[in-house]
Amino acid sequence: MRIHRSILKLSAAHFFIDAYASMLGVFLPFLRESLNLTLTEAGLLGGALVFSSSLMQPLYGYLADRLRHKAFAALGPAISGIFICSLGIAPNFYSLLVLVILGGVGIAAFHPQGAAITREVSDKRPGFEMSVFITGGMIGFGIGPLYITSVITLAGLDQSYWAAVPGVLVSAYLLAYGPKPSKEMEPVRQTHLKKQILEKIKPLSVHYFLVVIRSLNQMVFVAFLPLYFTVRGLTATEGALHLSLFLLTGGVTGLFGGMLADRFGGRIICAISMTGYAPMALAFLLTTGPLSTLTCALAGGFLLLANPINVVMAQRLIPEAASTVAALMMGFAWGISGFVIPLIGGFGDVFGLHTVLVWFVALTAPGFLLAFWLPSHRTELRPVGSLQYSQGE
Repeated sequence: MRIHRSILKLSAAHFFIDAYASMLGVFLPFLRESLNLTLTEAGLLGGALVFSSSLMQPLYGYLADRLRHKAFAALGPAISGIFICSLGIAPNFYSLLVLVILGGVGIAAFHPQGAAITREVSDKRPGFEMSVFITGGMIGFGIGPLYITSVITLAGLDQSYWAAVPGVLVSAYLLAYGPKPSKEMEPVRQTHLKKQILEKIKPLSVHYFLVVIRSLNQMVFVAFLPLYFTVRGLTATEGALHLSLFLLTGGVTGLFGGMLADRFGGRIICAISMTGYAPMALAFLLTTGPLSTLTCALAGGFLLLANPINVVMAQRLIPEAASTVAALMMGFAWGISGFVIPLIGGFGDVFGLHTVLVWFVALTAPGFLLAFWLPSHRTELRPVGSLQYSQGE
């Protein structure tokens, strides 16, 4: 199945962007030993990354829609790679904080415009092609920790910056040969954008809260799944393997979800995703052995089946502000979800992690019914007009 060349380029860049976004957790044990970081300081670094890389995405999305310049997506891998991978040479906590915030700038700048250009160049299969773009990031997110661990092990913490080389090379390639945003759409104006959002507030809200619920469940499992398995008596390596299984299964089903949405419409795929996840997640938490492993994979598969679809459907509502909409559906929703993680940890200390995870899945399950409020027609994923794009020279 042929995939648009520009989407392959952006997917490769997304791979490295999300790989760099996942490295902070690996750095922290090394940095805590070398700089005597406290747990509070480690938490502040994580919060700074969420703020800079996720909550700020709508700002960069608006600027990308306004300026229509490919620098936002093209420079993202280099900026995130240089600053995140330089954490190993930081002399103190405050320099770490600055590096994390600047690394988050590259992550935040890339995602809205990358998703918008993917939407623009998609032909008859926007759901599938958006899933290719997002799956590239998911695979990178899973491989990033292994990559930076290998670099630090082989070269040492003080030479961790060498891990930025692939990101710099990808940025150089995108600047020279990467796709540009469409020039046929009039740059979005702030007053027009506000009017469009207010007019589409109901369907946008449904999409947004669906993404928040999905992000909440994904982030909770990513944060606590390895620890959960150690509590159940497995090794840390076995816990990490189960997390990889959860994420990689979701990446594969996300590709199929995009194809199915192009054929049958986004609403039905979102409904299948949302209604299938909760039973599988609860079955995983309430069983042991091979059945638990199988339902863990199925839970990830159902949860991330519709991961790209909400973005495409929301972009359809305000096509001239596709970067801004993508930022709201991806980064801002992810950032808001991040504030729940400390609460889950706190309740886990009091009631036990297993009990809290079971109640968390059960309490968020009704929110998935929002999927049935989405548009029922099949045209919501089709291209908007005949958008043209400019290929780099």
